[in-house]
Amino acid sequence: MAAAAALAEADPPPAMPQAAGVGGSTARRDFYWLRSFLAGGVFSALRAVPQKEGYLGLYKGNGAMMIRIFPYGAIQFMAFEQYKTLITTKLGISGHVHRLMAGSLAGMTAVICTYPLDMVRVRLAFQVKGEHTYTGIIHAFKTIYAKEGGFLGFYRGLMPTILGMAPYAGVSFFTFGTLKSVGLSHAPTLLGRPSSDNPNVLVLKTHINLLCGGVAGAIAQTISYPFDVTRRQMQLGTVLPEFEKCLTMRETMKYVYGHHGIRKGLYRGLSLNYIRCIPSQAVAFTTYELMKQFFHLN
Repeated sequence: MAAAAALAEADPPPAMPQAAGVGGSTARRDFYWLRSFLAGGVFSALRAVPQKEGYLGLYKGNGAMMIRIFPYGAIQFMAFEQYKTLITTKLGISGHVHRLMAGSLAGMTAVICTYPLDMVRVRLAFQVKGEHTYTGIIHAFKTIYAKEGGFLGFYRGLMPTILGMAPYAGVSFFTFGTLKSVGLSHAPTLLGRPSSDNPNVLVLKTHINLLCGGVAGAIAQTISYPFDVTRRQMQLGTVLPEFEKCLTMRETMKYVYGHHGIRKGLYRGLSLNYIRCIPSQAVAFTTYELMKQFFHLN
């Protein structure tokens, strides 16, 4: 899934003569052959990757993803609580707005701290069989550091990531918090139950938590997705033939929109990301709520 998602969000393939002109190698032609399948949608992508890479190809980059997701999730939810308290006490802002602000700041904080791992994950996921630039996570770190400007090479595409993460995380926390408060206010018996650590506090039932988290993830992903496409395009860097046309966020968005429009450009691969992000956000928010009860934070 990681490989399919990375490929689905990449720039669509040019005509085959152009591909041959870029490199001319069999591996390069295979690269475009694989990407051409992804234009057909989610199921075409899930069929094409195993055909060319084997079923393990669907999990390329998953090691870096797993290493990244632990600190990312911990930093994001911890920072959210800290920012929420800070905004309420220092700025005097409460209600739904403070969730939006705190969520945006928490998302940006988590991204900045874990971005190098995300860069390596995308590079590993995008490799095509027969043309492996990186042999693993450590080798990818060493190669990017040596060939792409040292430490700054790991932060290529950071700006569109931050600009995309601010609305994504902000809307996620805002939507989940709003659905939770509205649900418990209007249908406490149907949707809620007493918290295990504090019977005086109502919390959502587990299946309602999952539903609210999934809805929050879908809405946030839709709003921020063009920035995600821009980020992936910039992260891939020299892997793509059109590298020189995508050096900045503005150039990259202009290139993608100019060549492929909105639906097939800025929102390319969105359906695949729904399949990935909706259950991911549903589980993340549900786990977050359960852990608050487990550690007696209610």
